[in-house]
Amino acid sequence: MSVNQIQPKLIIHGGAGSSLKGKEGIEAVRKSLYAIVEEVYALLIAGASAQAAVVHGCHLLEDNPRFNAGTGSVLQSDGQIRMSAALMDGSSQRFSGVINVSKVQHPIKLAQSLQQFPDRVLSDYGSAELARELQIPLYNPLTTIRLKEWLQERDENFIKEAAGVVAEKELVVPEKAGVGTIGVVVLDNQGGIAAGTSTGGKGFERIGRVSDSAMPAGNYATEFAGISCTGIGEDIIDECLAARIVVRVTDGMSLPQAFERSFTESQQHKRDLGAIGIDATGAIAWGKTSEVLLAAYHTGEQMGDTLEWMDNALFGFIV
Repeated sequence: MSVNQIQPKLIIHGGAGSSLKGKEGIEAVRKSLYAIVEEVYALLIAGASAQAAVVHGCHLLEDNPRFNAGTGSVLQSDGQIRMSAALMDGSSQRFSGVINVSKVQHPIKLAQSLQQFPDRVLSDYGSAELARELQIPLYNPLTTIRLKEWLQERDENFIKEAAGVVAEKELVVPEKAGVGTIGVVVLDNQGGIAAGTSTGGKGFERIGRVSDSAMPAGNYATEFAGISCTGIGEDIIDECLAARIVVRVTDGMSLPQAFERSFTESQQHKRDLGAIGIDATGAIAWGKTSEVLLAAYHTGEQMGDTLEWMDNALFGFIV
């Protein structure tokens, strides 16, 4: 890096909830997350912009059937897959997103393409039209595990509120499931910040339900900080969590202080959610009110993760 460049930082997540089962499950998820962190961080060292790194990281997470985004997305109550994604570039402070898009491999790619247009958030019909305009080939993101999960839940008359965080090799749906949104937040070597989030939704939800992932409540970035959220979308929307944390940092709080206050409030309100973030100083932070947060990060010197961070702490950070 030149003398004017700074050390890039990176954090990614693969969801939040309570469905990691045992050490073997933890190690499998850790291996998946670390491989993505290493590949994306190599791009940052080579000079990639925050936006490019975020999109590439989301691509990799969307391609991993273990996570609920892109390939491996959960099914809604009617047995269809509808995905949502958002991208926000902090340097330009431009938000773009797609809502309930079907039959594409990378919803984040559609969100990225909208960065250049005046109309930057599209619903299902508009997203489908955009995919046709961009000549993006049709793609079926359905996996056998997710289909079995839906069939099992249908046989039980959809008594659960959400599908599992990760798709396990052996289908075991826990009594208290969570949701596996994926997200990436980056600080590049020019000081640019970007955040991206992608999801298949809660699973088993009412047709037409909209996720927080394509809203500033779930994905937000400025020149001061970037945040990607995961968990129950309605809880994230009620807290306006991503934007709330970023605004607090913009108004003078440190990133750890903003996480502490925001997650204390979320716990008091009995929310089920998590978030990851980076600020302009290079601080990395994460928080959760759920049992598990599937996140991994790169500080420039080392990689780490939050997979076994299951105590009563609401947030953690590295500055």
